[in-house]
Amino acid sequence: MATGKEIRSKIKSVENTKKITKAMEMVAASKMRKAQDRMRAARPYSDKIRNIASNLSQANPEYTHPFMVKQDNSKNVGFIVVTTDKGLCGGMNTNSLRLLTAKLRELEGQGNKVQAVAIGNKGLGFLHRIGAKVVAHAVQLGDTPHLDKLIGPVKVLLDAYQEGRLDAVYLVYTKFINTMKQEPMLQQLLPLSSDRLEADKEGSHSWDYIYEPDVQSVIDELLVRYVEALIYQAVAENMASEQSARMVAMKSASDNAGNVIGELKLVYNKTRQAAITKELSEIVAGAAAV
Repeated sequence: MATGKEIRSKIKSVENTKKITKAMEMVAASKMRKAQDRMRAARPYSDKIRNIASNLSQANPEYTHPFMVKQDNSKNVGFIVVTTDKGLCGGMNTNSLRLLTAKLRELEGQGNKVQAVAIGNKGLGFLHRIGAKVVAHAVQLGDTPHLDKLIGPVKVLLDAYQEGRLDAVYLVYTKFINTMKQEPMLQQLLPLSSDRLEADKEGSHSWDYIYEPDVQSVIDELLVRYVEALIYQAVAENMASEQSARMVAMKSASDNAGNVIGELKLVYNKTRQAAITKELSEIVAGAAAV
């Protein structure tokens, strides 16, 4: 049986761990609010640019952007994998990477080759471990995502699809539902589906645009901005999910540490009581012998 000194040392160690997890929980709660506000602020822009792109596409059916053309010649597929830079956020990264693994097996079983862009250290490390081809990556994004850090790596896959070297591009991230629930998502980013670009059906009017410099240039630029907005939104959702998952995980760790401390204190008291009882028995036996 462990001595009283060893148990006291364990109790002290667990108490120190509990202080750390409690502090991390409070930090994550503070960052979570800001990340949620940033995520919600990005949604109106994404919705508005989708509506404008849809109206432009309907107003000019004679031109189809390469992002909306289905290709099936190259047998190459691209993935944009959005994960966290740091751990201690429960099973959030594990769930999204498990979804990615299932899709990779399906595509490789069909004879497709995979290229990937990793956003976040955890996804980059996972892709290297499974031997996937990583063409670009972006790590250490901090607490605030910046579009200029995302455009460069992502543009590698967008250009490859536009040139016909990729058949499809998928986006893997964790969608924020609420503080207690985050859902891993695997969405087809390219080619853009018609239902994703569907305009609002509330009004029956159609928009008439004046283009400068020309229709093709405007649609090209707008659809690129739309795809970039989708990726930025995914990164913002992932960051909000990260802080929520970390807050919940650290709260669970703090609660478990409290339970362990209670159990160790009970063992310590039993050990101390046994030692006292033994000493009393020895004293009584000695007195009786005299």
